[in-house]
Formats: sequence, C-alpha cells, structure tokens
Amino acid sequence: MKTSVEGIADIDRELINALIDDSRLSYRQLARKTGVSVATVMKHVKGLEKAGVIRGYTAVIDHEKLGFDIDVIIHIKVSKGKLFEVERKIATAESVRAVYDVTGDYDSVVVARFKNRRLLDSFIKRIQTYDFVERTNTIMVLNTIKDRQTRL
Repeated sequence: MKTSVEGIADIDRELINALIDDSRLSYRQLARKTGVSVATVMKHVKGLEKAGVIRGYTAVIDHEKLGFDIDVIIHIKVSKGKLFEVERKIATAESVRAVYDVTGDYDSVVVARFKNRRLLDSFIKRIQTYDFVERTNTIMVLNTIKDRQTRL
C-alpha cells in the first residue's frame, strides 16, 4: 500500500479529502473518485471512523443567512490553575464554536457566533462573572476570508 505524508495511506488521504469536499458522497461515488473498489472504500472509511480520524459528517451552513451575523474571538485570562474548569463551562454554551488553550498573554481563546449584540453582550458579561476569569478581550470578526477544513 502506498503511503504519503506522515504514514497516511494515499487512498486514506484521497478519501478524507473527498469527504471534506462533500461528506454526502456515497461509497460508490468515492470509489469512482479514488479509482478503487466500493469494498475497498468501505473498508478504509470504516477503518478511519474506528480509528477516530473521521469523527462525524456534517453540512456546511451559511450562518449569516440564518441571522447569525456576529462572529467573535474572545481571549480569556484565567487565574489559579482553573483553566480547564473554566473552559469546560464556556464550551457548553450553544454559541461557542471552539475553545482553545493558547500561549501568550491570555490562557484561552473562544470562537463564538451570535445573532445580535445583545446576546454577545450577555455572554461576555456572564463569563466575566465566572470564578477565576480575570479578564477578557473580545475581537469582532468583520469579514471571513477563509473558514474550512484543511485538506491533507
């Protein structure tokens, strides 16, 4: 079996990229795209799922068309070693898309999306009341130039 970068089999890389482009492709369509049999596609996709490389399938939504016009990046400074506790609490909010531990002046970065400024304001004020949150810095996204999964 041919392998590419970092030991990932070429067929796995091709399948992952095809699914990133369109997760609705059938096994038959994936076989046609990659030039292997349907059975081979099934075996590899199931193996990638079992290994946790493929964690799920989803639709790409245009949130702006649904009224979610405000994207923000929130930097959070957390005290007394309570970072994971604070992050887990923040991650439960529906508006939160991602929570990251980071290096630098802040301890965590939160990426979130809101329908309006009132909801954003309420969210920020709520997390500022959490124990161990020292300060926040909110950055409003003006334009999204690129927002997609990285192909292999």
